[in-house]
Amino acid sequence: MPVAVKICGITRAEDGVAAARAGAHAVGLVFYAPSPRNLDVAQALQIARALPPFVTAVALFVDPDPELVRDVVARVPVSLLQFHGNETPEFCRAFGLPYIKAVHVKPGRDLLQYAGGYSDARGMLFDAYVSGYYGGTGAAFDWSAIPRDLPLPTILSGGLTPENVARAIRQVRPWAVDVSSGVESGKGLKDAAKIAAFMRGVRSADV
Repeated sequence: MPVAVKICGITRAEDGVAAARAGAHAVGLVFYAPSPRNLDVAQALQIARALPPFVTAVALFVDPDPELVRDVVARVPVSLLQFHGNETPEFCRAFGLPYIKAVHVKPGRDLLQYAGGYSDARGMLFDAYVSGYYGGTGAAFDWSAIPRDLPLPTILSGGLTPENVARAIRQVRPWAVDVSSGVESGKGLKDAAKIAAFMRGVRSADV
């Protein structure tokens, strides 16, 4: 089955459209104030409305106030929530939408046990651990650390680029890959040519 692709940290409607035209299945909208890719609801709504049919808008949060999540869900047409902090399973499932949970891969963390705590998640996203950051760092991790017997679909993130994504897919065999800084010309500014190159890398691995 072809690997799904999410382009995360979209800040401009034209970048969301470019991702969709290149073949991405989803785009990520970040609602986390410290991030250079942070959006307000009006910006997110503009991006989501510009997306063509069958491209999923995903709302990303990091230990949010529940009122923020409820506001986004009520006002922006997102289909999936993504939690990148220390949110409990009960918190993640409280908003009436399916969710994916991110886990930062670091020594001593039992990834299989962690995933087991979020049994109703639609997938588990594996990202690099960088102290003080929750994503979008461009840092990679040892892909062999991902358990092979994971009970949830695997989403691979962290340090992916057009140059290494095919190798990553062949090694990990994830359900999906998630990229942000690897297809940017600047913080939060996506590069259509890099997105297209990333998609070519994904398709070459699928072949």
